[in-house]
Amino acid sequence: MITERDGVQAVPARPGKDHVDPHLDAERLVVFGTDADLAAVALRLLRKEKLGSVALGYVPIDKNSVVAALWGLSPDPARALDIALNGDVDPVPFVRDDVGGVLMGLGVLSPVRGVGYSDADNVLRGQASRIECTPDPEGGLGLVVRIVNKRLLGSRVKESRPRAFQLGCLPTTAVLDGHKHPRPVDKWTWYRHTEDLRLVRGV
Repeated sequence: MITERDGVQAVPARPGKDHVDPHLDAERLVVFGTDADLAAVALRLLRKEKLGSVALGYVPIDKNSVVAALWGLSPDPARALDIALNGDVDPVPFVRDDVGGVLMGLGVLSPVRGVGYSDADNVLRGQASRIECTPDPEGGLGLVVRIVNKRLLGSRVKESRPRAFQLGCLPTTAVLDGHKHPRPVDKWTWYRHTEDLRLVRGV
């Protein structure tokens, strides 16, 4: 992690408050790491009410980063670092869940048997192979939700773009930005926060 004030700081994977909070007075933070590491830093910005004052840059170490693909971040590390340090800030939808976490890239629930709503619309009643959620790169209401049912010939996908998605289901597994939630879940909510994330994209 880099700050303009403190320079390069080595922190553990998915850093917590002891590693992130001392640097939250900086105007810009740059995270070298995974989507889950970025989510951990963004969560501290949320908890300390710093979303409006701290810009967040990102240099992904994973070439398959969903965050980088969503927001058009450069795959070249040197270029990504230059943008993260010097690029313009672009407010983007900031997605939270109902268990105190945030979603920066991809959230997956699978397999699913239950009832799901995108805002007031019933989009699932029964079974799905998986449910995927990302922030909406087109802005909109904030979320992109895909309900995927695998078939013998390909998959059937139902997509919606709500402000919030709610699910009640038989116990299932949640994977958030590549990190498995520690316990099975029987309900889940993703929703757009009232404040955007100040992401450095250089666009």
